[in-house]
Amino acid sequence: MNNDLSKIHPQLRGIARVSPKFSFSRQNLWLVRRLISLIPASKAPDLHIENVLIPVENGAMTVRLRIYTPPSAPQPMPALIWMHGGGYIMGIPEMDDRYCIELVRQVGMAVVSVDYRCAPSFPFPAGLDDCMAALEWAVSHAAQLGIDPTRIAIGGASAGGGLAAALVQQAHDQLAIKPILQQLVYPMLDDRTVLRAELDDSLNVTWDQQSNRFGWESYLGRQVGAEDAPAYAVPARREDLAGLPPAWIGVGSLDIFHDEDVAYAQRLKTSGVTCELVLVPGGFHGFDVFNHQLPVVQDFRNSQIAALKKAFSV
Repeated sequence: MNNDLSKIHPQLRGIARVSPKFSFSRQNLWLVRRLISLIPASKAPDLHIENVLIPVENGAMTVRLRIYTPPSAPQPMPALIWMHGGGYIMGIPEMDDRYCIELVRQVGMAVVSVDYRCAPSFPFPAGLDDCMAALEWAVSHAAQLGIDPTRIAIGGASAGGGLAAALVQQAHDQLAIKPILQQLVYPMLDDRTVLRAELDDSLNVTWDQQSNRFGWESYLGRQVGAEDAPAYAVPARREDLAGLPPAWIGVGSLDIFHDEDVAYAQRLKTSGVTCELVLVPGGFHGFDVFNHQLPVVQDFRNSQIAALKKAFSV
């Protein structure tokens, strides 16, 4: 970790100071996944949390959905289809238990978190197919879940934000389902960022350029930057963004995804799509997962909650 922490937000410097510089690779991925698998599920006695298996690949496989619902919200209630982060190569819904529980309590909605398949064992389009199956299942089971199929948002963090952006694009093109918000938390949108040799990643605690290359090449099953990226594989590669639902995009100024996220937000706006862009000075990638009590983290989360409430009219 770079010893010059002056660029990091003052409230985040303590985290950066004690966090070791770490890059993800094929050699250590098994260990990271093992550690993630040990993350305990959070308990929330005031909510209903259940795991549901749904079929994918024409019934050849199943994917787990982790569903959070309030016990007494007016029905039908809005819902968020949520994708966890992990660079397209790792992660489980339980990583975001605390976040999803907070959203349910604050907004009064359901959250459907997708345990999508990860690369490199399952490269594109497996993960996105799982997310599409989750969206379609939630809509077709809206009455059973007590949700309003006309008030569905799609969101995710990091790679989950990339999947959310891709899912929104695919749903726009192929389905009658019309999400009313895309909530993209420091989304991983553009494989071409890997090719930027001038990008300084020395102050990133959780995700650097080496990890970024490994994540993208694992997901795409090829080297980054190819001209013929498959449709929906790299959301930032889509040329026509017109007609997509309103967006909330949040990212820190030190995040290696900062430039690609800002560019995507600007392109959405240019295409006539309403987009709220929240920039956190001195924020590195994933800065909000370490200490939920920090004011900078609370402000970031409150902005997301406000965007959902506005979209859902609650």
